[in-house]
Amino acid sequence: MERPLLPGGTVGILGGGQLGRMSALAARRLGYKVRTFDPSASACAAGVADEHITAEWNDIAALQRFASGCGRITLEFENIPPATVELLSKSVPCHPSANVLAICQNRRREKEFLRASGIPCANFAVVSSLTELQAAVKTVGFPCVLKTADFGYDGKGQFKLPTEAADLKEAWDKIGGAVGVLEAWVPFQLEISVLVARTVDGRTAVYDPAENIHRNHILHLSISPARISESTSNEAKSLAVSIAEKIDLVGLLAVEMFVKDGRIIVNELAPRPHNSGHQTFDAHQTSQFEQHIRAVCGLPLGGTKPFVPSAMVNLLGDLWRGGQEPDWTKVLADPSAKLHLYDKGKAAPGRKMGHITVTSSTLEEAIRRAEALHAAL
Repeated sequence: MERPLLPGGTVGILGGGQLGRMSALAARRLGYKVRTFDPSASACAAGVADEHITAEWNDIAALQRFASGCGRITLEFENIPPATVELLSKSVPCHPSANVLAICQNRRREKEFLRASGIPCANFAVVSSLTELQAAVKTVGFPCVLKTADFGYDGKGQFKLPTEAADLKEAWDKIGGAVGVLEAWVPFQLEISVLVARTVDGRTAVYDPAENIHRNHILHLSISPARISESTSNEAKSLAVSIAEKIDLVGLLAVEMFVKDGRIIVNELAPRPHNSGHQTFDAHQTSQFEQHIRAVCGLPLGGTKPFVPSAMVNLLGDLWRGGQEPDWTKVLADPSAKLHLYDKGKAAPGRKMGHITVTSSTLEEAIRRAEALHAAL
């Protein structure tokens, strides 16, 4: 059994985006040193790390230099070759494992894992040619959605097929002719996500579900707690813990789910901190980022209860009109609002540049004020 890595040690983070940045800040608050690894020298996590190594994911010498002196290694996003994690794990404990990463970064493996584990998910079929797609729509039915097996997020790599009149060749060409997953469309009432942390010795801590609202396939607003019944909330948390145990997670897992007529259907898994958990920084006993570091390092897990209702709204690059920084005065003047900017440099439409969390005594007021502040920008 691994011995805990106590504060004072060094945590290595694969990936230098905003999730790595906020994880690094949480690790430093706990007293850890932080080393980050990313192909980009300007990755926003580099600015808060003790050391940042810039190299490609298959640069063995750079990876060995990165691992030297680290007591634990973790990751901040899924698009990392599992072979990289496998290599590093020979010298340093890496959490989550290469196997967990391989499952969660590929929709085919993820869906097959969920089905084999008895976890409720949408009906699906794996297709590797236009002919297979034409056969699969007959069993999956319409409406449905064709997704690439690899490298899809924020709605990328997806093509909805609403009716039998849909152009299957266009859909197949759209995903680049790669292996795809055809899923039945779920007409859900709302989407929720549950964060669960798990340590190497099997201890778990789970957060109440957050409710997620998207615009153009990108998360716009995350509401905590979700507006669902207590029984649905308990079922969602139980499913998340079950998935974490079945996949042998060490670290943090975000489980995205649909709620339809009181039933829960699991959609996707993310083995790292998640956009829908950002409000935990300001509204919960333990932020998702600190919890992730605690789980990876084998520390006691923190409390997950919220202090107050909260709403988190994403700040996309679209707000930087003409390249001008938005006027943050109204946000900073609101005593219930917390502004988080990621120092990502150049803004671009759809790029996540920061977020605002608003807390209030009521969920409705938190939502109203978060939307109002976003509109004011």
